[in-house]
Amino acid sequence: MDSVVEHPTATWEAMPEGNVFYRRLRLYSIPGKLPDLNDFVIAGCRNGGPIALMRDSSKIIAIGSAGPAFSKFQIQIYSPAGEGLLLLSWDQGKIIRFGWTADERLVVLNEEGTYRLYDLQGDYKQCSLGSEAAEMGIIDARIHENGLVALSGSLTLLEVKDWEGSRPLTLANPGLSEPPHAWAVIPPDQNISRHVEVLLSVENTILAVDNLEGIDQRIARGPFLRVSPSPNGKLLALLNYNGLLWVVSTDFQRSLAEFDTQTVGAEGPVNQVEWCGNDAILVTWNNLALLVGPSGDTLRYFYAGAIFTVTEIDGVHVIGQEVCDFIQKVPASSVSVFRPGSTSPSAILFDAWVSFTRRSSKADESIRSIRPELAVAVNECIDAAGHEWESYWQRRLLSAAKFGWGFLDLYNPSDFIAMGQSLKVLNSVRFYEIGMPLTYSQYQYASPMHLITRLTSRNLHLLALRISSYLSLKPDIVLKHWASAKIARSKPTAADGEDEELCKVIVDKFEKLGNGAVSYADIARRAWEVGRAGLATKLLDHETRALDQVPLLLTMKEDRMALLKAVDSGDTELVYHVLLHLHKRLPLGSFFRLIEDGGERLAPASRLLQVYAREQNREMLRDFYYSDDRRVESAALALEEASRMTDQAAVITSVKAAEKFFSEDKERTFEAKMMDESVRLLAMQQQLEKDCDGKTKFFGTSVSETIRNCLMNGMSKKADKRSPIGYEAFVLHLVEAGHPKEASAYVMRCDAPKRVDLYVLCDDWRAAGRECKERGDKKGLEQLKNRCPNSLIARELEMMGTSMK
Repeated sequence: MDSVVEHPTATWEAMPEGNVFYRRLRLYSIPGKLPDLNDFVIAGCRNGGPIALMRDSSKIIAIGSAGPAFSKFQIQIYSPAGEGLLLLSWDQGKIIRFGWTADERLVVLNEEGTYRLYDLQGDYKQCSLGSEAAEMGIIDARIHENGLVALSGSLTLLEVKDWEGSRPLTLANPGLSEPPHAWAVIPPDQNISRHVEVLLSVENTILAVDNLEGIDQRIARGPFLRVSPSPNGKLLALLNYNGLLWVVSTDFQRSLAEFDTQTVGAEGPVNQVEWCGNDAILVTWNNLALLVGPSGDTLRYFYAGAIFTVTEIDGVHVIGQEVCDFIQKVPASSVSVFRPGSTSPSAILFDAWVSFTRRSSKADESIRSIRPELAVAVNECIDAAGHEWESYWQRRLLSAAKFGWGFLDLYNPSDFIAMGQSLKVLNSVRFYEIGMPLTYSQYQYASPMHLITRLTSRNLHLLALRISSYLSLKPDIVLKHWASAKIARSKPTAADGEDEELCKVIVDKFEKLGNGAVSYADIARRAWEVGRAGLATKLLDHETRALDQVPLLLTMKEDRMALLKAVDSGDTELVYHVLLHLHKRLPLGSFFRLIEDGGERLAPASRLLQVYAREQNREMLRDFYYSDDRRVESAALALEEASRMTDQAAVITSVKAAEKFFSEDKERTFEAKMMDESVRLLAMQQQLEKDCDGKTKFFGTSVSETIRNCLMNGMSKKADKRSPIGYEAFVLHLVEAGHPKEASAYVMRCDAPKRVDLYVLCDDWRAAGRECKERGDKKGLEQLKNRCPNSLIARELEMMGTSMK
């Protein structure tokens, strides 16, 4: 095996000074898979992502040339292994710029300020930079992983901060009179201010523009053809018209290196100036890549034909006609282990392991010599394994580390286990059919979950699931994407039986692999978006969280079901959310009918609506009672509102409304009569206040209080009013209380047929006799004479009868 796999140092090259090593790893051989890159505009995605190619309309291409055929209105996407992933057709005007987001979506921007975000299945979301951009036009742009900056026709800078379609922000006015010679963007996450910074090559200087101001850096070494920030945003590589490459800090306070590219002797102009990690720069021509180190030392790499490079945090990817390479500074742990003549503990440990496998006694001597540094040596071997591309050397380094920790009294193997897992994952995605040449450093920087997302975006669901399971990650993202893709591929107008079948497949998969913890709401939303409302409803039936169910049901206009789910959840705020949403969207009659037709199941919603309306919207409550034919509640509400009113006419109107509602209920005739009496009393009190010029308050007081106020203010005639309940009750009450004389005074106010008996009850026989005389009732007078208590009263009654004709 040793003779088949070359030693790691075989790919190393030392800078002329001899202390720093760089290596070129051959990742894939791709002869004939890509067209001539010199004829295309190219955008590469970081972290071993795909590349996008579009015909360069400024160049003439020979018909029948080798390689795949392209239309100038197409964008072809390839993996770094040369496998075609997607072919996009473009019909939205001239493309100004295209580039990649952090989650491997392709951003394509046209001259009218419209941009689309394509996923690797060809689905897209379209956004715009606004009417001003459409009017002035876009002449150039720079796209970074989390946003873009566009240069408009009026030479202003517009920033898009994320990919959610937010409104673009206008940066500080750079004061340009013509487009810059070159420019670049330092993204917010790489800038100390956490705001985007734009570097413009204008005349002989550089302008630094952010959202607040534009600052002239006052340098006289331009104009510059290339402006390239390092991955960490701390350094700049500037190439001027004279071919001088200048490396400087982004604050222009430190000059780090200079190199004259014209001394290279390469043919043609410079194609790219890209960073190799954060400590070297790769300058490319058609057949040559020149690596410029921190001290101006160089290494040359030759290629057949044009190449394209993509900066990474730990190196640079180089894609050519026949190969895909990765150039990087050799990691310190690898140098420590494999550098010829190295006497580091990790090199000695690796050598000891090799001796052990050969059954050599040298192994024990080597271990003894590094015993104090053995733990460090073990860790370095583990780290070096992560940076090796070939699995053969990965296994050997991990075996050496395992051999070393056997001599340690205490050692935590978690790093060893984690590295083994990481390498198994990395080796699986590096396979050419997957085509993700991800390094260990990039994997750690982007996170395993980011890798899972990238795999699902390519519909590699099985691999994504296996990796999720292997790393003990939740499979939610993979299962949701798989279900969404399956729904999208199914027929848009499926029958109910097909919906049922597809729903069963999705549910079974979720239950089996997701342990029942995956939400169905997102999948149901996807089904509804592609016109599968029946499937969406069936999927939502399996959703256990009402908070996820209800919003989508409202979007689908499944109003009754949304309200039922909210009520069944017992979440008051969710019920209110549904009620207010429906009240805003539905006609009032339909809204009330929906609640009324719900019966007992929607009774809690009805009560909550009444509570809300009583506090916030009484007009709604009034309409609700009227719609539901609740006369008594409507009357009570009218009286409640009357009690809060200060305007007398409004109070009377409300009481009249209460009277009307009571009168419409056959069982509330007494209440209706009382309301009528109240209206008359209020009208009288209103008049009394006018009569006394408002000096005394009558309105709203009780009957007795009204009479008292009349008497106290010399309005005794006004106080002489018929009692609403008659006067017989007063007479009876006074007699029972032992005040017959006072009771007799009220008998005249009682009904005439009852007066004689009431006078007798008050022991006022003479008044009873006078009442009979006035009525001409001789028979009644005779009866009184027979019933009277003494002869004196009988004589008087007899005289009354004699005087009657």
